[in-house]
Amino acid sequence: MDSLANAHLIDWQRVDWVLLDMDGTVLDLAFDNYFWRELVPERYAAKYGIELEDALRELEPKFGAVQHTLPWYCTDHWSRETGLDMAALKREIRARIRPVPGAEDFLRLIRRSGRQMWIATNAHRDSWHLKLEHTGLRPYFDQVFSSHDFGHPKEDLRFWHALQAAHPFDPARTLFVDDSMPVLSAAQAFGIHQVIGIRKPDSGLPARPLPAMRSVETLAELAATLPAEHRGST
Repeated sequence: MDSLANAHLIDWQRVDWVLLDMDGTVLDLAFDNYFWRELVPERYAAKYGIELEDALRELEPKFGAVQHTLPWYCTDHWSRETGLDMAALKREIRARIRPVPGAEDFLRLIRRSGRQMWIATNAHRDSWHLKLEHTGLRPYFDQVFSSHDFGHPKEDLRFWHALQAAHPFDPARTLFVDDSMPVLSAAQAFGIHQVIGIRKPDSGLPARPLPAMRSVETLAELAATLPAEHRGST
């Protein structure tokens, strides 16, 4: 990591609110990738007595039909669609939930700097409760907002208007970090002044490019950009 190259990535003098995505930004997306790509198909195949390949063939169109809409992120929706208790399955493998390496150091620095720090996630309430409680990260955040509370996913501008109406913040003085290009684009279109993409949301996979978007591999790179005078006392 070249901290000098990233030194001017963020104008911290113009940041009063730090809004962070959860999965892939604060928490390692390896959990979700394992859950959806391996565990759910395996349990679906076992439940209905079919081969794994057949389970994938049945599930993939269901996934594709609702991607980037609110049902895609809803555990209740997928419990109905698959006959599997999604919340229970996530609790079963909760030992796999972990922060992205270096993320907690970033959270600690922001907390010490006195800025407001919010989670803005598409995760269903039962998912974010489980994940933040298991990792012990909940106390770092002043607020946790789920798109399910507002009726629209973060990819939809209506989410951002509803969030601001319910919990006023100044987009011109806000930093938003996420790993999803559609979400990052929506945040920019809404008017959030500083938007940063995450290129390595899954610690087990290579970083991927985010064209035409200011980006870092992980929050650890952003921690290195925070001026010393804003870090607070140790």
